[in-house]
Amino acid sequence: MRVLIAPDKFAGTLSAVQAAQAIAAGWARRSPDDVLDLAPMADGGPGFVDVLTASLGGELLAVTVRGPLGTPVPATVLLREGTAYVESAQACGLHLTRGERPEQATSYGVGELLVAAAEAGADTVVVGLGGSGTNDGGAGMLAALGATADAPMDQGVAGLAGLTRVDLTPAQALLKGVELVAATDVDNPLTGLFGATKTYGPQKGIPEERLPAVDGLLTTFAAAAGQRASLEPGAGAAGGLGYALLLLEAGRSPGVELVAAAVKLRERASLADLVVTGEGAFDFSSRSGKVPYGVAAVAAEALRPCIALAGQVLVGSREMRALGVESAYSLVDLVGEERALGEPAVALEDLAERVARTWSR
Repeated sequence: MRVLIAPDKFAGTLSAVQAAQAIAAGWARRSPDDVLDLAPMADGGPGFVDVLTASLGGELLAVTVRGPLGTPVPATVLLREGTAYVESAQACGLHLTRGERPEQATSYGVGELLVAAAEAGADTVVVGLGGSGTNDGGAGMLAALGATADAPMDQGVAGLAGLTRVDLTPAQALLKGVELVAATDVDNPLTGLFGATKTYGPQKGIPEERLPAVDGLLTTFAAAAGQRASLEPGAGAAGGLGYALLLLEAGRSPGVELVAAAVKLRERASLADLVVTGEGAFDFSSRSGKVPYGVAAVAAEALRPCIALAGQVLVGSREMRALGVESAYSLVDLVGEERALGEPAVALEDLAERVARTWSR
């Protein structure tokens, strides 16, 4: 039997690569003759570069960039055949802010990653968006690329107060001849009821009472930099980094689909008898561009069954099948919450071994 193992990260415990390895190890204990094909996945958020490196190879360029709160942080640029892949979360991720000073957090380091990619000779730069701790509309990123304004753009959304003019010409000149691609599955606009601030601001630490004021600052920024782009789907991705990339005429590709194409997931699924995916919490929001839904869609195209292993399963069988998943198995339910958090890799191995008893021929 041939099994394709294509999980996302288990947030806070295992990377996608580690999760795939743990599932494979447990499955092999029960069914050592099965052929296991590991294809760790990502949707553009944390782990995007690691997943692509594991599947594609290429050259990793180590760089140091300004973190969201000003402290230098390490990051990497993956270079492969003229294309550079960068991960915004490495430069401005929520794990770097921990919800502190969200209105001062800047995306400046993402711009530095783009500069490094361009200087390395990339003619296409794919920017994975997701997991950001910033809400500055990508103003910091634009500042790092040379854009200017009549207010500081590298001091978080708070610095945008009173801004009336933005000149993108230097940033456009710096990236002339470089094609930009925003890898995101988020459809939110920049501002408004379903915008970046209202939808994602609270998880970044912005108090409820500050949401209207912060959204107003982004509205002011958009009025000066480009109102039309702020209304486009995806503009609200990663605290508005999607908006800044759209201003620079970036194309947009769903993150899961981009990774699936890069790792040839469709071809690999057609060779499998079973597809196994997974993530930390499997719930109905998984339909909104998350890895399990994307992997299940690929499995369905190949007419292969898809099952999911997750830290928690928060949907019933009807919702599960609506997501294209035949069965889902919970670490917390089968091995206990304490063990799932304390020994996540070992617990996932044990879960995979149990599941193989049911699904392996």
